[in-house]
Amino acid sequence: MKHLFILLLCIPLWGIAQQKGSDYVCPPCGPCDTIVYHRPGVCPHCGMTLVLRDSTAASQQSPLSICFYLYNGTEVLDFAGPLEVFSYAGFKIFTVGKTKAPVTVQGVLKVNPDYSIQDAPPADIFAIFGGDDDVAADDPEVISWIKSRDAGTKTYFSVCTGAFVLGRAGLLDNLTVTTFHNSIRSLQKAVPSAKVMANVRYVDNGRVITTAGISAGIDGALHLVAKLKGEAEALRIARHMEYDKYMPGQGLVVKH
Repeated sequence: MKHLFILLLCIPLWGIAQQKGSDYVCPPCGPCDTIVYHRPGVCPHCGMTLVLRDSTAASQQSPLSICFYLYNGTEVLDFAGPLEVFSYAGFKIFTVGKTKAPVTVQGVLKVNPDYSIQDAPPADIFAIFGGDDDVAADDPEVISWIKSRDAGTKTYFSVCTGAFVLGRAGLLDNLTVTTFHNSIRSLQKAVPSAKVMANVRYVDNGRVITTAGISAGIDGALHLVAKLKGEAEALRIARHMEYDKYMPGQGLVVKH
C-alpha cells in the first residue's frame, strides 16, 4: 500500500519531467524550422506557435507545393501578396515562366523564374495571376502546358484576371467564379457556361478558387490556408502580416 501511494505521488512529477524534456519546433515555414526548443511557446523568429517535433515530422518531409506561373505584365501584388501568405504557411513555392528568361512584372520589376514550362516539376497547387493576362491566355503552348499538368494538380488558384487563363484552359466551365470588378462581363463572355459573381472577395468551388482583383488575392490565399491548415493558422498569418481586412467566411464557398 505504501509503495502504491508513493507511485501515485510520482506520476504527476514524471509527466512534468516528460513535458520539460520534449522537443518543440516551428511548423514548416522557413530557416527557423531547424531550431529546437525544449519547452512550448512561440518562435521568436517567425511568431508561429511551437509544436512537438514528432508531430511535424511528416509535414516537414512533404510540404505542400505551389507553382506560381508568371508572365510579362503580371500584376505585382496579385502574386506577391499570396506568395507571402503561402510562405508563412510553410508551402514550397516555386516560380515558372514560359522560358527561364527574366519576366518583367507590371513593367518595372524583373523576376527570374525558377523553371520554364519545359522543366517545371509537378505541384499540388497551380496559381495564376492577373495583369496583361492575354500574354498567357492567348499562348497555345502555355495553355497546353497547363492542361498537361491537370492530372497531378489538386487545386487551382487565380487572382484577378488570372481567371481568364484558367478559363481558356477549360477549368472554369460550369463553375461559379469571380475576377477583377472591371472584368466581370468580359469573363462571362469568355466563359459563357460559368456564373461570374461580382462583389465577392473569392469563390471556392472545391478544386478551383478564383479571387477578385489585386488585394483580394490575399484573402483567397488566407482562405486556402484555413482550408488546408485550419482557421487559427490563417488568422495567425493575417496578424503577422498586419492584414486587418481578412475576415473568415467573407468569400463564397460553393456547396456541391
